[in-house]
Amino acid sequence: MHAYRSHTCAALTSANVGETVRLSGWVHRVRDHGGVLFIDLRDHYGMTQVLADSDSPAFKDVEKVRSEWVIRIDGVVKARAPELVNPKLPTGEIEVFVQDLEVLGAAEELPLPVFGDVEYPEETRLKYRFLDLRRESLHENIMLRSKVITKLRTSMIDAGFTEFQTPILTASSPEGARDFLVPSRLHPGKFYALPQAPQQFKQLIMVAGFDRYFQIAPCFRDEDPRADRSPGEFYQLDMEMSFATQEDVFGVIEPVMRGVFEELGGGWPVDQEFPKIAYRDSMLWYGCDKPDLRNPLKMQVVSEHFAGSGFKIFASLLEKDGTEVRAIPAPKGGSRKFCDRMNAFAQGEGLPGMGYIAWQAEGWPTTMVGDDPRIKTANDEAARYHTARRQGKAPTPPSPIEGYEFSTKVVGVGPVAKNIGPERTEAIRQQMGLGEGDAVFFLAGRPAQFEPVAAKARVQIGTELGLTDENRYAFCWIVDFPMYEKDEETGALDFSHNPFSMPQGGLEALETKDPLDILGYQYDIVCNGVELSSGAVRNHKPEIMYKAFEIVGHDREFVDGHFGGMLSAFKYGAPPHAGIAPGVDRIVMLLAGAENIREVIMFPMNQRAEDLMMGAPSEPANEQLRELGLRLIPRD
Repeated sequence: MHAYRSHTCAALTSANVGETVRLSGWVHRVRDHGGVLFIDLRDHYGMTQVLADSDSPAFKDVEKVRSEWVIRIDGVVKARAPELVNPKLPTGEIEVFVQDLEVLGAAEELPLPVFGDVEYPEETRLKYRFLDLRRESLHENIMLRSKVITKLRTSMIDAGFTEFQTPILTASSPEGARDFLVPSRLHPGKFYALPQAPQQFKQLIMVAGFDRYFQIAPCFRDEDPRADRSPGEFYQLDMEMSFATQEDVFGVIEPVMRGVFEELGGGWPVDQEFPKIAYRDSMLWYGCDKPDLRNPLKMQVVSEHFAGSGFKIFASLLEKDGTEVRAIPAPKGGSRKFCDRMNAFAQGEGLPGMGYIAWQAEGWPTTMVGDDPRIKTANDEAARYHTARRQGKAPTPPSPIEGYEFSTKVVGVGPVAKNIGPERTEAIRQQMGLGEGDAVFFLAGRPAQFEPVAAKARVQIGTELGLTDENRYAFCWIVDFPMYEKDEETGALDFSHNPFSMPQGGLEALETKDPLDILGYQYDIVCNGVELSSGAVRNHKPEIMYKAFEIVGHDREFVDGHFGGMLSAFKYGAPPHAGIAPGVDRIVMLLAGAENIREVIMFPMNQRAEDLMMGAPSEPANEQLRELGLRLIPRD
């Protein structure tokens, strides 16, 4: 028999009853049932229940073990009584009676528990990550990550792509984040940079004549951490293809993403269509460029209904250039309680509040017309009836009065409706397609200032009203990004997305159009409100690249100095090429249903970019600094 195991802790079934087996693993927990000791023995593969009674020669040894000790047991497989079968475990039909036990690795008192779902401070979890990784949920996330990478790799190979590795030690290049610098011992005073992405190298691979490239690429950026972004390093499915258009990239990536999410998404349906949404439309409808399409709500501009109106706050704002009023619909959100909650939400986001209109019916079915004194009584009953309906009850409607007509009337209520009047209120209702029991919420000013709050409000409304279909994956492409953006304070132009992108219209557009009107062949892929990747059709023509950088104030010397290797290659015959790089960490995060990206990375850093387990970053020894020709200068 093998020195440590004949089977794993997930392998034994009723077919093994009567066999003598050997298992090794961690003691998940120990239970004492009046002279019978039970151990849940755990390894990478699963769990097996082993036990010893007072007649077992190993009973005294079993009494000594504690949680997370590593042990080897020899024993006989027996069937559990039918009422004791555990259907949740693959080994739930059997248990192993221990005949011999060897302690392979004792454990000290644990700094955090492995058994159960007790939450511990993240600092403790990261310092003892090797223990944290033993927990079932985290173990499953890391295994899911491995499956995702395997699926991505096989999908790309099946699509005709070849995997290549690009350098880790390279030159610094401005790609939107801070570099990690590595000092050179052989070249004192000079530094390598860890790649923020293999951007230039993968384009050079296309110039070198390799048609379809991919790799599961490590990337390094000295950025502040967020819930969906790990500090320091991350991995992406980096790909590039020659003689390719934007649509060619979509045609490759869509089936790859669909396949990963269908196979590993826990049975959730995956939308088959990946709609293409222009950046400007996305900002207008959703307030952001990474919309969650499981939420059906779309904002609309309603400025015309407030211009010159009695609602002076909005009317005066609209007299200023660049301002507008947008409306967020809230189907069945017309209750006073919900409107008050949304107003409080806006205040929590730093706004004075959020104007709204709610629509409700009056009378029976709205209001009866006529002079009969019985009408007042009937309308009072009707008012009580509609109040009960708005409270979610199902009251019996009042009886109509014979010989009289009824009018149908849905009216807007609230301060906004009162100030703009019934005609404008009705026009807003018609534009937004709303009716009785619905509401609409307004934000006004310069779009860039209120869009972040509008985006959050749309999500909040969709969630609270149950409009967002949580259990599915909805992808989309955001396209037609502007090539340039203007800093509102300085007025300076800068690239809004990727400086290596091909402008729509090429060199002619750069020479003849207002830079803020130029669009790029740039695109993002988004799933359930999470941006998975940016990509672009690359600018492979030196004259276009020089002009593109000239617009943001960089001369040829700057371009040659920072991108000389790539530009030199482009001068010797470069094919049109395009690519993208979906983030592996974010894909796994979505599939695992994790709220923090550190839950899907094996050894992540903390919020301060520290590895608490290994003690990084650490201070270098003086000998190391001398060898590198470096001296540390304290910060002021």
